Amino acid sequence: MTDSGTSADVTKVFTDAVAEAEALIANPPFEISEQERAEGYDYLAGSIRSSLQMAFDYDLVHPVLINPTHQYARQGLDNPDAIYFNAYLDEGATYEVSGVRGTTADLSFQVMDGNYSADGSPTSLAAFDDRELTIAEDGSFSWRFGPEMGLKKGATLIIREVYNDWATENRGTIRIQRLDTAGVPRAPFAMDKVAKRYGVAAKMLTGKIKTWFAFPEWFTYKEPVNTLTAPKSTPGGLASQYSSLGHYDLTDDQALVVTVPACDAAPYQAIQIGSKWYVSTDYEHYQSSLTGAQSQADPDGMLRYVISTRNPGIANWLDTTGHPKGVIMLRWQRISRPLTAADGPQVELVAFDEVAAHLPFHEQNKVTPEEYAARIADRQVGIARRMIS
Repeated sequence: MTDSGTSADVTKVFTDAVAEAEALIANPPFEISEQERAEGYDYLAGSIRSSLQMAFDYDLVHPVLINPTHQYARQGLDNPDAIYFNAYLDEGATYEVSGVRGTTADLSFQVMDGNYSADGSPTSLAAFDDRELTIAEDGSFSWRFGPEMGLKKGATLIIREVYNDWATENRGTIRIQRLDTAGVPRAPFAMDKVAKRYGVAAKMLTGKIKTWFAFPEWFTYKEPVNTLTAPKSTPGGLASQYSSLGHYDLTDDQALVVTVPACDAAPYQAIQIGSKWYVSTDYEHYQSSLTGAQSQADPDGMLRYVISTRNPGIANWLDTTGHPKGVIMLRWQRISRPLTAADGPQVELVAFDEVAAHLPFHEQNKVTPEEYAARIADRQVGIARRMIS
């Protein structure tokens, strides 16, 4: 018979962390509306889920690929177009990552010497995309790595599989195996190990929330409001990705017109809105993000987006989903050349009623309410096609 006191002690460290995390959400370092407060508690639920998943799927002897970030567990201005996989690595170990390449726009790999924290970013030990792998005619591939990479305990593997067209592209299959422990059974459960995992989950939960409070202050909010930076290599060492960052502050009578060239050097190009919690907003039921494939390009080769709280009736509207203030990010991935300021966005703050005057192809940009509803239906189907959470 289980001793109830012992069981309570095992989980107490985590329940204490949940209480601390709730206090952080209830009193964030920024002003929030009632909608944002509700979203904060949804964010908390996703963070609890992700922290428990990462702690209890954690296995240095027999690592697995974990999908900790998705529409029900958002963090770190997550990319609406990406499926994320993480695995923990160990010092002195040898690994094989293998699978079959899908048809997504990008598949990238990154090994980092730790995790993001409120104190800073980890160092990237390796970062590349599948163009550096040998891929067979049937799409299969494998990649081995180990001590030569200088792995230490706490290192992580991050894999990103990124969609440009949600409707037609398909994810592949990917797995990881630690070769020097293959065939070795997992040790049986023991109370001390379970208790340790609850402790790990506790640290992850509060650390995660504190980290993503701090992270946008280092980069995004240093920029003037209603502007976007020139493209630059994304912080954190993801070699094949460039990004542009910014934040907005709009009234119902204002809009941002963002003009950016359709990039011939990046098969994946996208723009998204994020909330004050530094997470993606609801991209499944709202058009709060757009990839190149989802965007309407003008005849002059430009992509023109309108960010506003009200619907301007155009294809490339980015819905702020009730957030008058938030963050903006543009991404370019699988680049074939370095990007320059000429590849980046130009931003105009305009009166909402004057949006049409700032869109030189406004007549071609128009969509009816029925056409917009169809676009949302397509988004819902696109997420359902790839959902693995």
